[in-house]
Amino acid sequence: MGNRPKASAYALPALGLLLALMFHLHPELAPGGRGLLVGIFSVLAVALLCGSAFSTVSHADVVAARLREPFGTLLLTFSVTIIEVSIMASMMLNGENNPTLARESVLSVLMIVNTGIVGLCLLLGSIKHREQTIQQQGVSGYLSAMIALGVMLLILPSETRAGATGTFSPVQLAYMSMIALALYAAFLYMQTVRHREHFATQPEGHAEPKPKARAFLLALFMLLASLAAVVSLSRNVAETFEHFLGQFQLEDPDAVIGALVATLILLPEGISAVRAAARNHLQHSLNIALGSALATVSLTIPAMAFISVIIGRPMVLGLDNEDRTMLLLTFVLAILSFGTGRTNALNGVVHLIVFCVYVMLLFLP
Repeated sequence: MGNRPKASAYALPALGLLLALMFHLHPELAPGGRGLLVGIFSVLAVALLCGSAFSTVSHADVVAARLREPFGTLLLTFSVTIIEVSIMASMMLNGENNPTLARESVLSVLMIVNTGIVGLCLLLGSIKHREQTIQQQGVSGYLSAMIALGVMLLILPSETRAGATGTFSPVQLAYMSMIALALYAAFLYMQTVRHREHFATQPEGHAEPKPKARAFLLALFMLLASLAAVVSLSRNVAETFEHFLGQFQLEDPDAVIGALVATLILLPEGISAVRAAARNHLQHSLNIALGSALATVSLTIPAMAFISVIIGRPMVLGLDNEDRTMLLLTFVLAILSFGTGRTNALNGVVHLIVFCVYVMLLFLP
């Protein structure tokens, strides 16, 4: 196996889990508090979270080499989606009700993936390899499902008779949640059974040799441990950012916190996608990036809808006008960028410019 994980890929997740355990046992040392020692531990938490994210990528490469595509990518996607739901559920259950939490989190993932991560992949890949090719039918499958669900779940709630405040009625919410799950199930069937060739990442016969069973099991265990370290530290790091941003007069602090948490959660997949694009495996890169965005909108909203009904807290899904405009612009841009089956540096630059505008609107809506 050419990309065998380094020793740090084993040590950093273990240190991250130990630090998270220490925060649990000694809350006074957790980020968000005051004092020099708390500040030192806050910086350490950020460093170990980033290190654990890099470790996740290293171990995911080994697991993916054993499972082959698309199952290796799906494992990482499902793992990160579970992490996202668990973090949002804990935030929903903690403190006052935040009815826009799911909306802000899902929007952040869609914007960060489709503008930031995809833009970086296209730009870096094209700088190194000039033009890159993709499986156009596979990418079209991602985009068609993602656009349909994004419009139905984030824009439609403000347009229905019951959605004057951006919410679905309970019956509408349950129905749309089932629609999202059914559409994602149909997509997975096409991706893994019916049309696997549309998502192939490299020609047959050029695949890397499979790792041995022992190396695969160790990598799978360390992948789960690394993801656990990321999710354990994400909430503490988010509290650090929330405490820091609280010193400023932000017009929409929830959107900023949602974007920061989404960035932390997407870090492992983002790193893996960029590395794949740099190796001229753009289809693998897009499988990771677009797959994470599609899984988020397909699975997170139904899961959060179920939780909101159980705990009796309402959930607002309808986007504001500026967010709606940016989301629709992102979808149109994605269609144009991947419409020819070939990409270049200009596509990446345009995506990144839209990402910069999105970041600006977080702080100056």
